[in-house]
Amino acid sequence: MPSISKRVSPLFLALVVVPTLLAALYFLLLASDVYVSEARFVVRSPSKAAVTSLGQVLSGTGLSGATEESNAVVEYLESRGALADANRDGLLTRAYTAGSIFLLDRFGGLLPGNRERFFDYYLGKVEVEPDTTTQVLHLSVSAFDPDQARAINERLLEQSEALVNRLSSRARADALEVAESDARAAQERARTAAVRLAAYRNRAGIIDPEKEAEARLQGIAKLDDELVSARTQLQQMEAFTPAAPQIPYLRTQIAGLEKEIALRRSGVAGGRNSLSAAGARYQLLQLDSELAAKSLAATLISLQDAHAEAARKRAYVERIAAPSLPDYPIRPRRLGGVLAVFVLGLLGWGILTILLAGIREHREG
Repeated sequence: MPSISKRVSPLFLALVVVPTLLAALYFLLLASDVYVSEARFVVRSPSKAAVTSLGQVLSGTGLSGATEESNAVVEYLESRGALADANRDGLLTRAYTAGSIFLLDRFGGLLPGNRERFFDYYLGKVEVEPDTTTQVLHLSVSAFDPDQARAINERLLEQSEALVNRLSSRARADALEVAESDARAAQERARTAAVRLAAYRNRAGIIDPEKEAEARLQGIAKLDDELVSARTQLQQMEAFTPAAPQIPYLRTQIAGLEKEIALRRSGVAGGRNSLSAAGARYQLLQLDSELAAKSLAATLISLQDAHAEAARKRAYVERIAAPSLPDYPIRPRRLGGVLAVFVLGLLGWGILTILLAGIREHREG
């Protein structure tokens, strides 16, 4: 009776039997159990509009998913910064380099460890899946101990919450800083304009040139009436009583009125120190003061809006499912792994057998 080694081809042994035995040895005896801790959370912000089914539910409290912050969390969890923050006390190092872990499974088992390889290893153990429909983030962490898997998941979740808080605080602080800076500048401009206007009033001795000019013009009008009356009376006396003793008095009175009217008119307009010149300067200063006051009112309204917007820009992480404590290892799939290696070996053996048979027939033909 021929031996088994003669009945089984070396090719079948090399492609099917040996790989299957090695896979059975690894998956059934050597491979370390892998526990997966899962958490689900959503980044909520009252400033976003509710556009999804979950957002509509959250909108009942004036809250919705904050897409920008969610994307930032995903990018952060898949970054070297997240690895460094989570491993600040050696948590990940202890979890993935323990001597109880099988050599091929633990970090640094065959190759010397460094930061780049540890980061690649970390990306293979941490998975972040954003749900674009519900905006819920799924965070899964694999480890060789259930408590360590949950601890790492909790650490990453806490870091995500801190990141969102920092982003939210920075956005509010930046918006308020700009608005408050504009308000301070507007207040300074309004104060400066008011001081200049008050200083000009003190220097010129005039509260309001326009009202002062109006009062002076009213006085000039009264003097004009008196001048007209005196001239009329003088003309009548010169015509009917040329020798009247009042004529010299009237002439003196008329000359005095004309001089007073000319003096007052020069004080209102035409002179360097006239009210018209003072009024032009006063109007410029008053216009600057009014514009500064309106600008201040506008910036104060903008500051109030900025405070309201800052209140709406608060974003935070809401946990839907806290990091779980795995009850049993879900990886590796031991029987499935052995079966997969066996099936792949059979496929490879079959394809290679057909190729070799074709080559032999081609040579013999």
